[in-house]
Amino acid sequence: MSALVDIVTGLMLITGACFAFVASLGLVRLKDVYMRTHAASKAGTLGSGLMLLALAVEAGDLSVVTRAIAGVVFFLLTAPISAHLLAKAAYAAGYRPCADTKIDALAETVRPNE
Repeated sequence: MSALVDIVTGLMLITGACFAFVASLGLVRLKDVYMRTHAASKAGTLGSGLMLLALAVEAGDLSVVTRAIAGVVFFLLTAPISAHLLAKAAYAAGYRPCADTKIDALAETVRPNE
């Protein structure tokens, strides 16, 4: 049974690390703040959550499992909200989407006279 737990933990750690790596690549390679925020919030949250769940599987102790699950819930609740607020603040500060963005849905709402 210990070998199975080690394999599952290893796979979850590798998968989580891959998602975290993809999130870091998105931060470096994507064109504007909105795309970067999306990469960081989606892939980063999934990668961190998988690595915390791997910790919970490997530890087996109830207190560690509870804290790891609480960390995953915290990530899932805060990352989308903070990404949305950062994108909204960036738009209000004047950062416009890149040319690849076809529809600017906030243009009419935030600056109706332009």
